[in-house]
Amino acid sequence: MAEQNAAKPQMPLGLAKRGYSGVIQHLAAQDAKSALPDVELESRLIELGFVEGAQVEVLHEGIIGGDPIAVRVQNITIAVRRREAMAIIVA
Repeated sequence: MAEQNAAKPQMPLGLAKRGYSGVIQHLAAQDAKSALPDVELESRLIELGFVEGAQVEVLHEGIIGGDPIAVRVQNITIAVRRREAMAIIVA
């Protein structure tokens, strides 16, 4: 599986469209342009289960501007704003 993910380009989860499936590579809170301080955003994302190596899938996009997105992380479904999802780097 690691070889499969190595071939996929890395991108912020906030750019992913419905149906995207990948693995979290790392968090980059400084790139998110969130209203939250970087440390707090990263901490919240980790608490929600957005950790390195976790499987993610974009299940749904909001009607207006595609925001927020519903994401399955492992076996949990979470809604997250695209702005905050920009801090989650996936491949």
